[in-house]
Amino acid sequence: MKAAVLTGLRQVELADVPMPKIRDEKDILLKTEVVGVCGSDIHYYKEGRIGDQAVSYPYRVGHEFSATVVDVGREVSRVRQGDRVAVDPAICCGRCVQCRAGRENTCLNLRFLGCPGQAEGCLSEYIVMPEHCCFRVPETISFEEAAIVEPLSIGLYAATTSVPLKNASVGILGCGPIGLSVMLPTVAAGARHVYMTDKINSRLKVAGAQGADWTGNPLEKDIVDEIIEREPELLDVVFECCGQQDALDQAVELLKPGGKLMIIGIPAEERISFPINEMRRKELTLQNVRRQNNCVQAAIDFISEGHEVNFMITHRFNLEETGAAFDLVGDYRDGVVKALIFP
Repeated sequence: MKAAVLTGLRQVELADVPMPKIRDEKDILLKTEVVGVCGSDIHYYKEGRIGDQAVSYPYRVGHEFSATVVDVGREVSRVRQGDRVAVDPAICCGRCVQCRAGRENTCLNLRFLGCPGQAEGCLSEYIVMPEHCCFRVPETISFEEAAIVEPLSIGLYAATTSVPLKNASVGILGCGPIGLSVMLPTVAAGARHVYMTDKINSRLKVAGAQGADWTGNPLEKDIVDEIIEREPELLDVVFECCGQQDALDQAVELLKPGGKLMIIGIPAEERISFPINEMRRKELTLQNVRRQNNCVQAAIDFISEGHEVNFMITHRFNLEETGAAFDLVGDYRDGVVKALIFP
């Protein structure tokens, strides 16, 4: 079968790789329909690593995807041939102390698609996944929308584990797919005001059109002063969705005493810092968000209820154009928000 494979920094090639096979009685053979390009894919493409997770070439990335069930193992019961599915790319063991505590997202034996040292990604025509990672989607949800389920599940998880959002004042720093995926459930939950920032004006326009009450570009204005002018009592929660040191600094300034900082963005640097005196005086709570936990079905239901996600999709490519897709996303060109690849 065909697969898009990283062969070096900013290098990707179309390769013939072995067809995957069902080896476990709860395995499912999937035909990959749509793959979303994620920021973590771009880190591996441009820098060859995220933290201590370094690519050993050749390597296949990709983890946001929808698929059609081709074949199933003998003990599979939740899906059958021909079903359309959204896929959770996190393969947990179900046995370790974290899994037993209901924290599958921090499983001690976790294997995540497209993560070096764990599992090859989904940028291929076919892939095998365990049954517990496959979620049937209704006919009312397209394959493109089903590919958005993975980032949306992260947004739902972050939103629902932050603070009570009804009537809350909320900041979302970063208007990429994750920031927008946080915005949707935040608005739906009845937040009083949602403030969003980004350094790309086209993304700010998208956020404003889809529910943000105020948007601002930190390269063009002092977003902290402007938000504080509107919210003199400061914000209840800030979601940092871009992995930038300046955004983390802004978040600490914007939060009210007792506020909560949710860190979702992945910094390119190994270390970040905080103004500890201000954090201590304000008694701020800081929570890292590790992907999502048991929110895939909730994301499917959220879309099924009529919440629009197609606005995130801006570009489409075939498998042979994977390099072009990665360059577009990595360089933030042409107003890209979410690029999709069709194997």
